[in-house]
Amino acid sequence: MPTDRGIMVRHYCAGGREQGGGIGRLVGYIVDTAESGGVGHAVVDTRGPRWAPATSLARLVMAVLLMTWDRIVAPDRIHHIHIAGRGSTLRKLVLAAAARSLGCIHLLHLHDYDYADDFARRPPWLRRHLRHMFGSADRVIVLGQRDRATVNRLLGVAIDNIVVFHNCVPDPGSRERLTKRKDGATILFLGRLSERKGVPELLAALGRPVLAGQRWRAVLAGDGPVEEFRRQAAALGLAGRVTMPGWLGERETRELCAQADILVLPSHAEGMAMAVLEGLAHGLAVVTTRVGAHEEAIVHGTTGVFVPVGDDAALADALARLVREDAEREWLSTHARAHYLARFSMAAYMRQLNDLYRAMIEQHQRVAATG
Repeated sequence: MPTDRGIMVRHYCAGGREQGGGIGRLVGYIVDTAESGGVGHAVVDTRGPRWAPATSLARLVMAVLLMTWDRIVAPDRIHHIHIAGRGSTLRKLVLAAAARSLGCIHLLHLHDYDYADDFARRPPWLRRHLRHMFGSADRVIVLGQRDRATVNRLLGVAIDNIVVFHNCVPDPGSRERLTKRKDGATILFLGRLSERKGVPELLAALGRPVLAGQRWRAVLAGDGPVEEFRRQAAALGLAGRVTMPGWLGERETRELCAQADILVLPSHAEGMAMAVLEGLAHGLAVVTTRVGAHEEAIVHGTTGVFVPVGDDAALADALARLVREDAEREWLSTHARAHYLARFSMAAYMRQLNDLYRAMIEQHQRVAATG
């Protein structure tokens, strides 16, 4: 039976751990946690930076060559392929086909915010290839029960071959909560600035009269059309209260969370947002929407607050109440932190992940012994 120290894993992620968005951040957390336990992990960027699309093909070819080399020198290495929709699916079709033809141990980790919709938009011939890709993987990891149903019913993967892994984040440690601040509450948004993440209605909410007379500031941290949203904020008279620093690394994100009081993510679609889990881990009052697997992470009124998708008036009311009501904010903070420790810690995630890796290796070893 392989020990944890005998496990070697190669992750395939568009943008790598630094520029891969929420997927890259999760991969980075896994690698950093695993290194402290001696597990061998490596990360392959299968796309390169978004601003250099010409490098994508070369990176994909290099990934296939690395996989081929691993099959020779490390046949028990696990190839952990992280997949989303759109271009990610096409790249991972190539990688999964290479893994099958080489006989590599491999799994697919689905992170998409609405893969059923993405799949429905594909032509019939491509859908057949996608079903074969998912059905041929040794395991498929999904973020929640909705995606489990999609992979089983739409893609035809046996239910026993699908495992649900909710995302996770490292424990930032407990801290003393400050319910009274001279400069008011800090509202934090983490993620790509976009319509899908609900940034237009967030700005509209922050500009509503219910928040005008209260003491708060907001930080919207993430990449995307930052300048366009800065212009929108200025047009709403929010330039002095809302800052948009762009994409931030792990250290800067933690510093922001440590200074914040409220985490807001009014998304239209998600798998399971890393930002929501960052909010729980830091003991922030989380305001989000009932999308993806969020209802598997948030209990309304206890570990967070749900607002309807696209409803800036309801969002403004929820934010105004939390800015004003220190006691409610503290209640949510305490329960969010406790919920994170019980359900979303890195330690629990890595135990589950390493158990899965060992089971996959043992399965291949049994097949090899009887083949």
